[in-house]
Amino acid sequence: MSVNAQVLRGQWNQVKGRVKEKWSELSDEDLQIPGGDVDQLVGRIQQRTGEGRDAVESFLNDITSKGANMISHAAETAGEYVGQAKERLQDNYGRLADHARERFEDSREVVRRNPTESMVVALGVGLVAGLLVGLSLRSR
Repeated sequence: MSVNAQVLRGQWNQVKGRVKEKWSELSDEDLQIPGGDVDQLVGRIQQRTGEGRDAVESFLNDITSKGANMISHAAETAGEYVGQAKERLQDNYGRLADHARERFEDSREVVRRNPTESMVVALGVGLVAGLLVGLSLRSR
């Protein structure tokens, strides 16, 4: 049995704590992976703890596979949440667009029925907006 070196190096910061829990006699220096050489690390753990190579590799493989499964599960869960959020956003966008379209049509109908009043209101709003902008520019 051989340890998947790439997976172990990728998860080493999380795995290192579990290794120290199991074999407390290991120092931080013992748990270095010089040059990424996992075989050297396994040999050092074996030498310091007296465990067999298969036992060390099995323990490391178990930890890394559990970590990979947890990451995979987290990614799946996140994907599901993103999908649900996307659906909700699409539903709400559709409702908002329908509501805006209805209000626009209502406004058009009011303007069509009351063109003179609508022009006076638009002129008044424009006049007030112009006065406010003019006053704010003058105060600078």
